[in-house]
Amino acid sequence: MSPLLQTRGLSRSFGGLRAVDSVDFSLNEGEIRAIIGPNGAGKTTFVSLVCGRIAPSAGTILFEGVDVTRLPAHQRVKRGIAYTFQITSIFANLSVFDNVALAAQRRLIDHAERGGSRFSPADLRRGVASALERVGLADRAEQAAGKLAYGHQRLLEVAMGLALEPRLLILDEPTQGLSDAEIDGFIALVRDIARTATVLLIEHNMPVVMALADRITVMNNGAVLAEGTPAEIRADSAVQHAYLGTPDDD
Repeated sequence: MSPLLQTRGLSRSFGGLRAVDSVDFSLNEGEIRAIIGPNGAGKTTFVSLVCGRIAPSAGTILFEGVDVTRLPAHQRVKRGIAYTFQITSIFANLSVFDNVALAAQRRLIDHAERGGSRFSPADLRRGVASALERVGLADRAEQAAGKLAYGHQRLLEVAMGLALEPRLLILDEPTQGLSDAEIDGFIALVRDIARTATVLLIEHNMPVVMALADRITVMNNGAVLAEGTPAEIRADSAVQHAYLGTPDDD
């Protein structure tokens, strides 16, 4: 079975800095994969290359076996790649419902343009309600998004990603700002998401990583340092030296 996502020699330079350095990466469908690493390791730059927010200096990105290296971000969304940002990117003046509705409407329009049935307002409402229910924000649907606590804004962004019904959902620091109770709920949420989508997350909360990830990719200085199961990564001396034994801040 071919990987859902694959990169070959993927690189990105900013002036003299090589933020991502010839990364070969493979992600299978249905997997929960975590990317970890110290400050400046290139994690966010790597996933930004995957989702099309920035263009690579070299290398190739394949999604479902198709070369998407030069596709713009919105075309990758249509193909099933959704990305939540490290810094929230909600529409603060719109309601929680309307934020998710924008994402759900995009998916429904794309489906109709590909020859699917036209959607009704009821279809849109159902899609929004389902996404909000999954992240625990159904009771805040009418609240202005900018009035949410920061942790709830993070969950709203996840709901916006879910409303796209992606094949691949990329989460960048999703537990940042969440309380311990909310983190427990988030772990359950990701396991639920993984029943229908592949999940790629950047995360510094190591208990979350160890609880969720099928495999972990460790990046350092823009390159892949190690890759393996949580037990293998925990026991890797190079990883311990570069990351696990030092304060993590990104």
